[in-house]
Amino acid sequence: MFVLVLVGHLSLHRHKQRAGKEGQVLHRSKRGWVWNQFFVIEEYTGPDPVLVGRLHSDVDSGDGNIKYILSGEGAGTIFVIDDKTGNIHATKTLDREEQAQYTLTAQAVARDTNKPLEPPSEFIVKVQDINDNPPEFLHGPYSARVPEMSNVGTSVVQVTATDADDPTYGNSARLVYSILQGQPYFSVEPQTGIIRTALPNMDREARQEYDVVIQAKDMGGHMGGLSGTTEVKITLTDVNDNPPKFPQSEYKSAGFTILRFNIWSNMDWIRFEMYNAVTCMRSLVCLCLFQPVDFETKRSYTLKVEGSNPHVDPQFLAWGPYKDEATIKISVEDADEPPVFVAPSYTFEVEENAPEGTLVGRVHAKDTDVANNPVRYMIPRYTDVEQFFSINSEDGMITTTRPLDRETQAWHNISVSATEIGHHQDTKVRVNIKVKDVNDNSPEFATNNEVLMCETVVPGRVIETVSAVDKDEMAHRQHFTFSLAPEVVHNNNFSLKDNRDSTASIYVLRKGFSRLTQDVYYLPIEINDNGFPPLSSTNTLTIRVCSCDSKNTILSCNVEPYVLPAGLSTGALIAILACIVILLAIVVLFVALRRQKKEPLIVFEEEDIRENIITYDDEGGGEEDTEAFDIATLQNPDGANGFLPRKDIKPELQYPLRPGIGRPAPNSVDVDDFIKTRIAEADSDPTAPPYDSIQIYGYEGRGSLAGSLSSLESVTTESDLDYDYLQSWGPRFKKLADLYGTKDCSINDGDDGEDS
Repeated sequence: MFVLVLVGHLSLHRHKQRAGKEGQVLHRSKRGWVWNQFFVIEEYTGPDPVLVGRLHSDVDSGDGNIKYILSGEGAGTIFVIDDKTGNIHATKTLDREEQAQYTLTAQAVARDTNKPLEPPSEFIVKVQDINDNPPEFLHGPYSARVPEMSNVGTSVVQVTATDADDPTYGNSARLVYSILQGQPYFSVEPQTGIIRTALPNMDREARQEYDVVIQAKDMGGHMGGLSGTTEVKITLTDVNDNPPKFPQSEYKSAGFTILRFNIWSNMDWIRFEMYNAVTCMRSLVCLCLFQPVDFETKRSYTLKVEGSNPHVDPQFLAWGPYKDEATIKISVEDADEPPVFVAPSYTFEVEENAPEGTLVGRVHAKDTDVANNPVRYMIPRYTDVEQFFSINSEDGMITTTRPLDRETQAWHNISVSATEIGHHQDTKVRVNIKVKDVNDNSPEFATNNEVLMCETVVPGRVIETVSAVDKDEMAHRQHFTFSLAPEVVHNNNFSLKDNRDSTASIYVLRKGFSRLTQDVYYLPIEINDNGFPPLSSTNTLTIRVCSCDSKNTILSCNVEPYVLPAGLSTGALIAILACIVILLAIVVLFVALRRQKKEPLIVFEEEDIRENIITYDDEGGGEEDTEAFDIATLQNPDGANGFLPRKDIKPELQYPLRPGIGRPAPNSVDVDDFIKTRIAEADSDPTAPPYDSIQIYGYEGRGSLAGSLSSLESVTTESDLDYDYLQSWGPRFKKLADLYGTKDCSINDGDDGEDS
């Protein structure tokens, strides 16, 4: 069991004395620490570290084998320990207001093995307070209000100071309040800081504000204590202790100057009774006009003004009466006023299409002054930019300058200005001119859309309901009537029914419409209004025949190759467009790859047919001396009569058929000469490809006994012609004569025993 020893406070000797008196307790098996709480005075500034106390274990024999370890708050920085003696020192100046106590842990271990000899034990180091903080008024400066004429001792406000020192130790934080400035009007309670009035009958009218200084001192107010001060601004509030009083009994004013006069009163508000209403203020009263005055009507006014306090404090009733009176005389002066129109605004009407110079109306203004000067009129151009109207400057007659169109502008809002001769002041009045409607516009279709009709429409079906509009103003009972134009009254395709509600229905009379026969029909319809005078017009309805499905859904018309289903969403359209873009990209990529391949520059109908064609330039080599050629020319004998188109060039001129080409060679012509002639013609042909190619191979023309020499043609033909005449062509054609000069041998394929 641990016990701490506090050096200078509790000795080990005293502990042993107590133990000896109690009997056999000196040889306990478990020893402990003898301890007490440590104290350090704050703000110590001595030259050496302060000795806080000493730690000592009763197992310490003094041979230095025990090491003391200190841990916890501030250990190693603020507090250090001598590991041999156990002495604890404070190395820094401590501030109780920053931290009042520190909790540390002591432990005794073997110096050689660091093995704990005793369990760790906690102890506290308290920082002992000194008076190092003055009182502070955290909420100052203060302001307060107290009614004037208050009794002595009336509470005004309470001020409070705080002290950061320890309130539980000594008198460092015990405060006492006193008044340094503000006597003899106010006093302060020393313990609570409540400020009270000290004089009776303090009059606001004599002095309204007071600056008071309050001091708070610690150490109970004794000498050597610290102090702090704060300011308190105290205002006396008004009470109704004075009757109102006009400084003058009579006031005079002329013109439009606002009359101001003083009334001696300390009330926050005062009521005045006058012939006209007035504006009321505290002490200063303004007399203002609520309506214009007219010199020509009345030239002077006399007013009687009374000022009174409606709410009087009963304790001041003996000081009354609380009212006063004054007389105000007001003279109205004559002023140069602009002309005045007899009406605040004017509204006139004029028919549309009325000729130039039509009278619209008249405005009139007069001079109200005594001089009664003549008035001149004008229309400000900014109110009538297009100058539809003019005005006689002397009598105010307004006329039109050109015909007006109601459908373009139904109302014209202008201003007229009136000015006295010889004066610059003017007055403006608003003039609203309504353009009355005249039936001058013919009716027409409300919409000009085409009517789409299915080819399979049945007779009697309504394909469209037409309506009309009229730019003229529609009266309450005005309506439109419809009829077919005279030239199509007896047509066999369509009929019209007037619905008598300003609409008409278009019916189909027959069936069997066909887009291929006629895709558009034009139906002229006459529309009449019942205006005055009545007008009519002929409008043509365009009917387009379309193909539809079984549900009469339009599929396509001449104007639209394809109509998307009505229910197709925006997302579906986007998906379709995306697919189209992807397909186009694939096609472009495929074409680009094809262009990279080495393609022949001659266009043939069947470019995928190839066969090895044996050349016969010499006798040697046999069948191994071969070279691949395109046999399209041999398969299409007609192509030899013309020239084949080039892929790499586009000839601008069509060359005529060369002489000799396409004509069968006579039987007596040498084939060798025939081929040489064809080679020479191919070399001189500008449309021939730029590489060596066999153009014509021993073709003797249609009707020849030999026909085409192509091996493909030889395989497919069932001709039994005799080719023995090839033996007479010479040694250069011996190989060919051997191939075709004898009959083919039958070949058995081993399947059904038939020759192939």
